[in-house]
Amino acid sequence: MAYKIKFGTDGWRGVIAEDYTFDNLRRCAQGFASYMLSQGKQGQWIVVGHDKRFSSEHFAAAVAEVLAGNGLKVYLTDGATPTPVIAYAVVDKKAAGAVNITASHNPPTDNGFKVRNETGGAIDPEGLLQIESSIPDDVKDVKRKAYKEAEAAGEIVKFDAATPYIEHLTRDGLIDLQPIKDAGLTVVVDAMWGNGAGWFTRLLEGGKTKVIEIHNTRNPSFPEMKRPEPIRPNIDVGLKTTVDNKADVLLITDGDADRCGVGDENGEFINQLRVYALLAYYLLEVRGERGDIVKTLSTTGMLNKLGELYGVPVHETGVGFKYVAPKMTETNALIGGEESGGYAFRGNVPERDGILGGLYMLDFMVKTGKKPTELLKDLFAKVGGEYFYDRVDSAFIGDRSAREKMILDAKPATLGGLKVTDLITVDGFQFKLEDGGWMLIRFSGTEPIMRVYCETRHQDKVQAILQDGLKVAGIK
Repeated sequence: MAYKIKFGTDGWRGVIAEDYTFDNLRRCAQGFASYMLSQGKQGQWIVVGHDKRFSSEHFAAAVAEVLAGNGLKVYLTDGATPTPVIAYAVVDKKAAGAVNITASHNPPTDNGFKVRNETGGAIDPEGLLQIESSIPDDVKDVKRKAYKEAEAAGEIVKFDAATPYIEHLTRDGLIDLQPIKDAGLTVVVDAMWGNGAGWFTRLLEGGKTKVIEIHNTRNPSFPEMKRPEPIRPNIDVGLKTTVDNKADVLLITDGDADRCGVGDENGEFINQLRVYALLAYYLLEVRGERGDIVKTLSTTGMLNKLGELYGVPVHETGVGFKYVAPKMTETNALIGGEESGGYAFRGNVPERDGILGGLYMLDFMVKTGKKPTELLKDLFAKVGGEYFYDRVDSAFIGDRSAREKMILDAKPATLGGLKVTDLITVDGFQFKLEDGGWMLIRFSGTEPIMRVYCETRHQDKVQAILQDGLKVAGIK
């Protein structure tokens, strides 16, 4: 029986040489090609890019062969390229979509297959189902054209995606780099052995600001971290480097540089929910912009508060940019994001952008003359106090439907001593709490993991809420 390829929160991911094989990859590429042809994209261009994981460039070339074999033309990046840069290339090249070979923040054993539409944003859930249904069971049903033959015919063309993206940042008014260059900041950048390596150095060179990069070469085993995900303990070396160099801030990009993490001047991690609120606050307060906010249900209530204060609508979606990106496009949103540390911005493509997110944090510091800790204090003063967050991940292999029924039937009256006021089942199981906080249980869409998250106004209740959540989930 053929291995069943399923698209999760963001594309298909698998273990290299186990289920992520060249044959299965080609089957997946055929499904995408068939979908594109069904959408009337015959003869159009597709951007194909990749990250620095094991053999990613060879997997990308294999995808290019399949697309060319189906009568599509391919712009293939000339090296490992950040996901947001690949996404912008779709718009810049007026392409019909993109395939990105990356497993983002997954462990080193994995690789992945992300797809994007003509906006550079994620394809919606309905489109993903169509792609899945178009994947042939047998690799013999895959159409391919030899790489050299397709290249000679001009059907596979290598290109530089970096230069147009950099020009876009400044030309389209997204960011003025000169004040950041002139500010004399010391910025530590942890590229997590991924695609963000060299980018902040390139963008900010030539001024008084100093950029110190770590983990900025290719090493698919990701030493000094469990995985290239911008949360602790993966970023502990970066936090220590910040303190050792008396730096003003730590910026972190994940494996494919679509996520942004931040550490403050004291070497303390600023969790991704707080970073999202800071970025929204920066756009609304410092830049004076207005527009809708799109958030997944696993992100912070501070966004709802900011929406009220600045008179902008806040839309809540399921987890994943397959929900966020279409909603951003529909509403011309100012900002969209999720709990993982992925944030997208108006004027750019509807895709997470760890590079632009990092630049916005620097611009926030420069425009206000404040350190990250001071910016957080300002944010908390604005939204009426601190919000506290944490997450626990637990391996899960078993009957998912039975576990979901158990969670649904649990009906806890309290969590961590706080009264449960509502249950939302848009994506997983979100228990609303009396203090305006929440606890969420959901199954990962990219790994065999069950996640329990919470946000509360009570720091002393975070762990108690999570422990009660684990019990509801049947983990403890």
